[in-house]
Amino acid sequence: MGSLNVEKKWGFPLVISSLICLFLLATCFNMGLVSSLHTINQIFNIFPFRTNQTTQGYAEKKVSLSPSPPLPSKIPRFAYLVSGSKGDLEKLWRTLHSLYHPRNEYVVHLDLESSAEERLELASRVEKHPIFSKVGNVYMISKANMVTYRGPSMVSNTLHACAILLKRSKDWDWFINLSASDYPLVTQDDLIHTFSTVNRNLNFIEHTSQLGWKAEKRAMPLIVDPGLYSTAKADIYGATPQRSLPTAFKLFTGSAWMVLTRSFVEYLIWGWDNLPRTLLMYYTNFVSSPEGYFHTVICNVPEFAQTAVSHDLHYIAWDNPPKQHPHTLTINDTNEMIASGAAFARKFKGDDPVLDKIDKDLLHRKNGSFTPGGWCSGSPKCSEVGNLDNIKPGPGASRLKRLISRVALFTTLKQNQCK
Repeated sequence: MGSLNVEKKWGFPLVISSLICLFLLATCFNMGLVSSLHTINQIFNIFPFRTNQTTQGYAEKKVSLSPSPPLPSKIPRFAYLVSGSKGDLEKLWRTLHSLYHPRNEYVVHLDLESSAEERLELASRVEKHPIFSKVGNVYMISKANMVTYRGPSMVSNTLHACAILLKRSKDWDWFINLSASDYPLVTQDDLIHTFSTVNRNLNFIEHTSQLGWKAEKRAMPLIVDPGLYSTAKADIYGATPQRSLPTAFKLFTGSAWMVLTRSFVEYLIWGWDNLPRTLLMYYTNFVSSPEGYFHTVICNVPEFAQTAVSHDLHYIAWDNPPKQHPHTLTINDTNEMIASGAAFARKFKGDDPVLDKIDKDLLHRKNGSFTPGGWCSGSPKCSEVGNLDNIKPGPGASRLKRLISRVALFTTLKQNQCK
């Protein structure tokens, strides 16, 4: 009987407590938990999952599984890196004016070998320029990088500029890297008009897997680039022992000057499957890495390999046999430059008479001003920004279109493409 009385004594409070707990649980579910689930869903909605996928998407599939971008406008935009070193201020300033168009984006860079006075002068000119300050599409890298010729610091500097351009604008279509020793052979209206009919997925990057002497002289030696850790300019130096050629990926080499699509540049920076970072570490100890890193990345990713056109759209004259540096162009090379149909040429000395001839005959550029285009307005000409969609191509567009048609044909036929 005593035991039974105890059970009756605690039975009623136990039932009441259970009912209260159930009530509180239901309240939490209807209020806090539902709110929490909504918050969690919001967090996961930040990441773009495809609703029609039947299997889980992995980072390695990012290139092929990313949603199709919206249809681009008919008129393309370009993003430029124009870089220089000690004594290149005036050359860079002239090249920038010859390339300028308000539709485009520009990053300019003078490396740490140039004096502080040079860099401050460039920054002042960009800031005070009436068109640059109004349009806001010219950006100077004020925290300069040390760039070593033949070293990976040049690759690092290019990737730095790519990241800046991606952050500054989402509207450009192709990235072009140039030095202060480069110069255009066509107007920006010629370039824009020609590329308005070019497949937006094509990357113009001269490449080959036939390394030849480069396998022994560039791929196998181990080097260190002082530009990665020192503020003083110094050449790369060798380390021992040498290494064998890689087996995890295939090496490619080619020109250090490129015209790359925005989608490929995004892949280089974000590295969804980690390959760009892996190859960047490999090329850190590679002689003349700017002539191999980008080429090896693009040709080892099937989605991008099929977009690689083996031409850099440059006219570059090499001595025979080739030396470390290309032939310096003079007025005697004018006919060959024009006949090539190329968009750019290199390399030039500052204020060489050949540049004046290009300005006069090809660009119609006068008195150190901009290369005129359909956007130019005001008096004097190009002192005001007019209609950015007013594109007026000239003979240079026809020359460039013939060149691109020829080199793109080999890509369509799968010839000389990542081979």
